[in-house]
Amino acid sequence: QVQLVESGGGLVQAGGSLRLSCVASGSFFSINFLGWYRQAPGKQRELVATITSGGHANYANAVKGRFTISEDNAKNTLTLQMNSLKPEDTAIYYCNAYGIRTLNASLYYLWGQGTQVTVSS
Repeated sequence: QVQLVESGGGLVQAGGSLRLSCVASGSFFSINFLGWYRQAPGKQRELVATITSGGHANYANAVKGRFTISEDNAKNTLTLQMNSLKPEDTAIYYCNAYGIRTLNASLYYLWGQGTQVTVSS
């Protein structure tokens, strides 16, 4: 079974920083991280940042210049460095990825369980 587990969330004051990690575990031939999304209370899930297999990153306008997405293929890890945090960044942050399982060579598309980020003013 393939799983994505996010960590690194927490409570931080406005202007502070957090570093989120998304680690893939299980048995798989391949993994392709897609990006980070977030969902604030009462709002729809929205894109924060995406990354291609070539390492090209795209960011939502709201986080451009403050957040940095990166991946470490050797460690099966996707990271989101968040600087200059604002109260409006408060949300549950999710990562997602797809790839091929070892078992039956079947395709998987997964979301992590999410990690809470709270920014106080």
